[in-house]
Amino acid sequence: MTVRLLMRNRAGAVGVLAGVCAALAAALPASANPRLVVDVATLKVYEHQDIFQKWYPASLTKLMTAYTTFRAIQAGQLTLESPVIMTKNAAAEPPSKMFYKPGQAMTLDSALKMMLVKSANDVAVAIAETVGGSEQAFIDRMNAEARRIGMTSSHFINANGLPGQGQYTTARDLAVLAITLKREFPQYASYFSLEGFTTGKKDYANYNMLIGRFEGADGMKTGFICASGFNQVSSATRSGRSVISVVLGEDSLGARADESARLLQMALTTPAAEKPSLTAIAPYGEGREVVSDVSKEICSKQAAKVRSEGRDEAGRQKLLSPYIHEFNRPLKLAFAGLIPGSGDKTAKAGSDVAGQGDVAEIANVPVPVPRPSF
Repeated sequence: MTVRLLMRNRAGAVGVLAGVCAALAAALPASANPRLVVDVATLKVYEHQDIFQKWYPASLTKLMTAYTTFRAIQAGQLTLESPVIMTKNAAAEPPSKMFYKPGQAMTLDSALKMMLVKSANDVAVAIAETVGGSEQAFIDRMNAEARRIGMTSSHFINANGLPGQGQYTTARDLAVLAITLKREFPQYASYFSLEGFTTGKKDYANYNMLIGRFEGADGMKTGFICASGFNQVSSATRSGRSVISVVLGEDSLGARADESARLLQMALTTPAAEKPSLTAIAPYGEGREVVSDVSKEICSKQAAKVRSEGRDEAGRQKLLSPYIHEFNRPLKLAFAGLIPGSGDKTAKAGSDVAGQGDVAEIANVPVPVPRPSF
């Protein structure tokens, strides 16, 4: 209170102190959860913490689903125009989802947009069934691909990231996956950087708060379940140089965006001298083989109250990072919808449920703005 009163009386000091506080907030990690930031080309790691700790991937799983799908396209098994049919099995998945009815169909192109932007669990399973012939066959393929590219501490039991025993990954493995996606499939990079999509009747904004708000941000995916907290894999490119950040277990949407921005900014503005290579960092950390579960911290009534206080009067998410700027133009929306003739109505309007998919409190809310320093 003394500091605030003093600042009101010394208008000239407001900007200086606000800038100092913002810089300090941006320079320090917010918590002690897994995180790292790595250069895509050189594999130099600029910061890492608990990157071998097993963690629930939540909807970050959909990065693996996308990679496995891209491999199938590369092998000539299907194309982006191949139909993806919503089955009864896929339609039964819990939200976040598109709520399409069994028998309705979309192109694989539209399905990928829905899965990666809306984080639609029903569409992820429909993609898996289309690519693999069955959901389980696709899951087996996901795990085989993960082993092949060097994800040494990951295992998947579904294509959408809904919680279950046996589903886990690490920050290190997610970095390997993100780097592999960018290196092997640059032609599909636009799927991860979409600001949103429209079905023609409803618009869906990307849950990634860095896209369009952080200089150079170009993907990739967010995820949330109670057991994992708020996760985010992010990519940014400046002057031809790309870096990847992984942030796991944050306590809010704003916190994961702020921390992702801090890591990306630091890596993009820091010399690489004497930084270790991702391949040279040996496994470390006690208890890393046990899959962390942060449900009690993330989904308590107190935690929900704190997150609700992180919105302004208009319901917009407040952000601390000085590197995240206000989004002050209309979203650029790609089209993603049903194939004509397969039905153009959903069973009900798309929505999210807290604790599933990418969480209700970010569905269809106004665009976030940076939070004032004081």
